[in-house]
Amino acid sequence: MRVPLSWLREYVDLPAGVTGREVAEKLIQAGLEVETVEQLGGDLKGPLVVGEVLSIEELTGFKKPIRHCFVNVGDANGTGEPQEIVCGARNFAVGDKVVVVLPGAVLPGPFPIAARQTYGHTSAGMICSARELGMGDDHDGIIVLPPEYVPGTDAIELLELVDEVLDIAVTPDRGYCLSMRGVAREAAAAFGLPLADPALLDVPPANSYGYLVKVADPVGCDRFVARTVVGLDPAARSPIWLQRRLQKMHVRPISLAVDITNYVMLEVGQPLHAYDRNRVDGPIQVRRAEAGEKLTTLDGQQRELSAEDLLICDNSGPIGLAGVMGGASTEILDPVTDPQTGAVTGTTEVIIEAAHFDPVAIARTAKRHKLPSEAAKRFERGVDPEAARAAAQRAVDLLALIAGGTAEAGVTDIAAPHPVRTITIAADLPDRVAGTEYGRETVTRRLQEVGCTVVGADLLEVTPPSWRPDLTDPNDLAEEVIRLEGYDNVPVRMPQVPSGQGLTPAQRMHRRVGVALAGAGYVEVNNYPFLGDAAFDALGLAADDERRRTVKLVNPLNEEEPALRTTLLPGLLGTLRRNIGRGNTDLAVFEQSIVFQPEAEPKVAPRPAVDRRPSDAELAALDAALPKQPRHVAVALAGERLPSGWWGPGSQASWADAIEAARVVARAAGVELATRSAQVAPWHPGRCAELLVAGTGRVVGHAGELHPRVVKAMHLPERTAVMELDLDALAADGERRVEGPAVSGFPVATQDVALIVDSAVPAAEVEAALREGAGELLEAIRLFDVFTGEQVGEGKKSLAYALRFRAADRTLTADEASAARAAAVDTAQQRTGAVLRGA
Repeated sequence: MRVPLSWLREYVDLPAGVTGREVAEKLIQAGLEVETVEQLGGDLKGPLVVGEVLSIEELTGFKKPIRHCFVNVGDANGTGEPQEIVCGARNFAVGDKVVVVLPGAVLPGPFPIAARQTYGHTSAGMICSARELGMGDDHDGIIVLPPEYVPGTDAIELLELVDEVLDIAVTPDRGYCLSMRGVAREAAAAFGLPLADPALLDVPPANSYGYLVKVADPVGCDRFVARTVVGLDPAARSPIWLQRRLQKMHVRPISLAVDITNYVMLEVGQPLHAYDRNRVDGPIQVRRAEAGEKLTTLDGQQRELSAEDLLICDNSGPIGLAGVMGGASTEILDPVTDPQTGAVTGTTEVIIEAAHFDPVAIARTAKRHKLPSEAAKRFERGVDPEAARAAAQRAVDLLALIAGGTAEAGVTDIAAPHPVRTITIAADLPDRVAGTEYGRETVTRRLQEVGCTVVGADLLEVTPPSWRPDLTDPNDLAEEVIRLEGYDNVPVRMPQVPSGQGLTPAQRMHRRVGVALAGAGYVEVNNYPFLGDAAFDALGLAADDERRRTVKLVNPLNEEEPALRTTLLPGLLGTLRRNIGRGNTDLAVFEQSIVFQPEAEPKVAPRPAVDRRPSDAELAALDAALPKQPRHVAVALAGERLPSGWWGPGSQASWADAIEAARVVARAAGVELATRSAQVAPWHPGRCAELLVAGTGRVVGHAGELHPRVVKAMHLPERTAVMELDLDALAADGERRVEGPAVSGFPVATQDVALIVDSAVPAAEVEAALREGAGELLEAIRLFDVFTGEQVGEGKKSLAYALRFRAADRTLTADEASAARAAAVDTAQQRTGAVLRGA
C-alpha cells in the first residue's frame, strides 16, 4: 500500500515540519511494515510551467517527424515572448495547454535543461511527457492539460510533483490498512491527533425505489449497496488532482467513472464497481455459478466458471466475478468524438456497486482464475461491511461534482443481520502479557483509539469495530494495547529457565556428530525438504523402491516438488552441483536433518481449539497423525580430498572417504560400525558398503561412490562419493557414553601380519577374525596394504595388517606379543581360510 504524505495530511493534521521518514518511524513503532519512503520530485527544479501552443511547423527531411513550435509561457521566461521549442510528439495541436520546462530547470534523473540548436532551429526548453516528469511510464505523448489553466502557471504545484510516498507492506491481519482511511487511523493514534474519517458522510436511508438487486446467496454476499447516477457528461475527464493521486499509488488513470471507483477504494478501503446502466439487462442478481457458464472479464479473457464462484448477474447471465473483476459486457464505454459534429458519446448513466463478500469465497475465486485484483486483495483480508454505504455515496458525490451527473433518489441497501461481537477482557491482561503496568485508563484509551467500544471497570466488555475482523479474543486486544504503547517500551527480561534441564541425550549426540564432521573437514549445509519424482529418477531408484513413498503437500511451494524428502541425497547433491558450477571443484559437505516416512495407513489429524492449550490426548493424537521423521546424516565428496601442492600430488575423494565419514559419525555416537559390500541405488554396485552396528547386524545406512548413470544424470564429477546414515537407528540402543582415549604409560608392541585370502573374502571379515583372536591385548588394528598379482596366485589377494598390542599394567614381552599375533592368525585361518604369506 502506497501512502502519499500530502493525501494523508487531509485526514490527520500532522505538524508542518514532519517528514515522511518521521511518519514512517511512528508507523513502524505501531507495528506497520514501512518498506521505503520515496521522495518524489526531490531533484526537480523549475521553471516548469503551463504553456499554450501558439503555432506548429512540421519539419520534413528527417528520419522521424519533427515539429517546430512557439508556445506562450506567460512571463515565466522573463520576456513574455513566445518560447521556441522543437518537439517530436504529435498528440497535441494549436491551442492546447501543455507542460513546458524552460532552460535552467532540472528534470528528474537529474536531467538539466538548456537551450540548444537542433534540426536547424533553437529549442529553448522542452514540452514534457508524464515519464519525463516522473509521473509514470507513459511516454507515448506529451501531457495535454485542460483548457482552463493560464499560461505561466507553476506546473510543479499544479501537478503535485513534489511529495513523499510511504510504501507499506500490509500483513494479512491488517487488511484495513489497504486504504488511506486505515493508515490515517494508525497515524492519528501514533501522533495522538484526531482523525478526519473520510467514511463519515451523510448517506440517505435505503428505500424501495432503488435499483432492483436480488441476493440469492446471503452467506457469500451479506451486504449489497447500489446507487445510480444519470446525466453524466461523457466527455468529462478525471481532474489532475485525482489522476495524480492515482499515479502516486501506481494506479493508471483510465476513465472518469473507473478512476473514481479506484480512488474511493484507495481512500475508504471499500472496492467498488461501476456498470453502464444502459448495458445492464434487468435486475442485478448475486448467486453462485452454474455448470457450463462462462464469463468474459474486463481483461478480455473468457473464463470457465466453477460452481464455487460467486457471480454478479443480470437477465443475460454473468456480468462479473463478485469481488474480483467485472465483465466486459457492462463495462464503462470510452468517450468517442464524432469527427464531423464534434459530439461526444459514451456512458451517461452509471450503477455503482458497493458490496461485502465472503473473504474465503473471493480468495478461492481469485486463486482459481489467477486474478489477484486489487479488489480481491482487500476482500480476502476483510473489508468493513459498514463502509459500503459511505463509499457508494462518496463515488456518487464525485461523479456529480466532476461529470455533472445527478444522483437518483433510489438507494438499494440489502444487509444480512450481523451479530454483535463482544470480547470480555480483564483490564490488567495487557499488563500481565507485557510484564509492565499500563493501567485501566490507558488500556481503555488505546482500545478506543483502535475503534472499539469499551464498557466496564476491572472486567471490560469490548466491542471491536466493523473494520477489524481480526480482533476475536482477549489476546488480540492485549496486543493492540501493547503495540500502540510501543514495543520499545516493553521491558526486556531474561526468561526463567527451570533448573536441571538441558539438552536431551539425542540433542547431545546430534551436536557431537556435527562437530566431528566439521572437524573432519566437512562443511554443513541446509537444504529445502521438498522434492519430486524427477529427483528419484535422477538417483535411479526403482519404481517399487520404498524411498518413493512420500508425504505429499496439499499446497506445495513448487508444483514440480510436491513431496517431502525421504532421503537427504537429492538436496545434498544439488548443493554439490551448484557449487561445482560456480568453480568450487574440491568439496566435502554434509547435512544433518530429518526425513519423512509416511505411515502405511495415514491418520487424520484432529483440529484442536485455539482458545486453550490442547490436552495431552489431543497432543498425542496430533503426534500419531504425523509421518515418521527419523533424523539422518549424509555427506557428499568430489574432487581432491587432500590437496595437491609443492609437496606432491593430492588424493581424490573416493568410496573409502565416504565410509570413513560414517565411522566418524559412529565414533561420535559411541557406536562401532561394521561394513559389508552391497548393491543399493544410487551407489555403484562394486563400490557400495552397507553400514551395520557391530554386534547387532542392524543396517543403518550405506556409503560409497555414485553409480555412473547417476553421476551423468545429475551432472556431477566422476567418482563422486556419498554416505547416508540413519542417526536414530544408529543410537537405537540408547545413549552411549563417549569417552576420550586412555593414555598408557607403557610402551606399545607392533606386529605386522600379511594374509592371503580369496578375492571374494571381504577385508572386514578378516579384520574381525584377527580382532577376536588377538584378545584383550590388541589396542588397534589397521589395514595398510592390499596386493594382488602372480606372487599370491590367481583369484587371491594379500591383506597386510599392523597390530598394536599394549597392556594397561605392564610392559609386554616379545613372547606375549608374538603369542597374541599367532592367536589372531589362527582365528583368521579358521574363519576365512587365510594363509599366512611367506609361510
